[in-house]
Amino acid sequence: MTAGAPSHPLLGIAFVIGAASCFATMDTTVRYVGAYLSVTLVLWARYGLHAAIMTVWIALSRQRSFRTANPMFQIARGALLAFASAMAFAALRRMPVAEFTAIIMLTPVIATLVARLWLKERISPLRWTLVAGGFVGALIVIRPGSGIIGWAALLPLAAAFSNAAFQIMTSRFAPHEDPFTTNFYTGATGVAIATPLLLASVADPIDMLLNAPGPQVGALLAIAVLGTTGHLLLILALGKAPASTLMPFQYAQLAVAALAGFIAFGAVPDGWGWLGMAIIGICGAASAWLNVRTAADRYRPVSAVQVDTIAE
Repeated sequence: MTAGAPSHPLLGIAFVIGAASCFATMDTTVRYVGAYLSVTLVLWARYGLHAAIMTVWIALSRQRSFRTANPMFQIARGALLAFASAMAFAALRRMPVAEFTAIIMLTPVIATLVARLWLKERISPLRWTLVAGGFVGALIVIRPGSGIIGWAALLPLAAAFSNAAFQIMTSRFAPHEDPFTTNFYTGATGVAIATPLLLASVADPIDMLLNAPGPQVGALLAIAVLGTTGHLLLILALGKAPASTLMPFQYAQLAVAALAGFIAFGAVPDGWGWLGMAIIGICGAASAWLNVRTAADRYRPVSAVQVDTIAE
């Protein structure tokens, strides 16, 4: 939120909850379509349409530009997010949406570890407590050896680590870039990575799309639209309220994911699952708030993309 901008915290919170709802619905749709189509095709469709939407958006705007001051930042950031998305989409083929979302929501907690290891930042006792609490919550959700989730839990963990590195990089460079330009490069980098992977893994992707039933094609379009809309809602939210106010409300995604998973698949977390999700939500939201406050102290103004902690 730039200095002197009008503050509308309730509207900003509404935008963030809307973004969280978009991502949770997208994840549920990915779980549905993943039973029929390859991960690479879903990834390509998600980022391809994202890039197309942002290309039109910027081309029609007189205030926006495709020019970036840090092209290597844009490429590295986009690659980290594309990898996180690939891991997330693969995970959603193998585990319930609510439990998947809970593990992904460890991102702010893991970002604390990445900042310590990568940037040698000092970590306060409170942050270490939140890190420990977040991982305890994850162990409760996963329950190693129980056979409930199994090795598939490693996929969202890999996504969360990649997204944490993405967050650290974003917090250092994003204040110097237009968030709409950055959002365009998110899609462009993702589709550039996904295209050769798609061609290498699917014999004839065009034929697969042409022969796919209408609901599956519609689901692919919905995934791309929901992902792009979610990112744009996060950008709009930062124009209405400070990041420190908005950040904890992204954890509404946990509740929406549980509801969407129940509606679509009849899946409901058990009592231990709910407990683990609650612990992750509390520790993650607190860590996210502290991370954004630290970034706000380091850089002014805080860019909208700094609150984008969801690996989609």
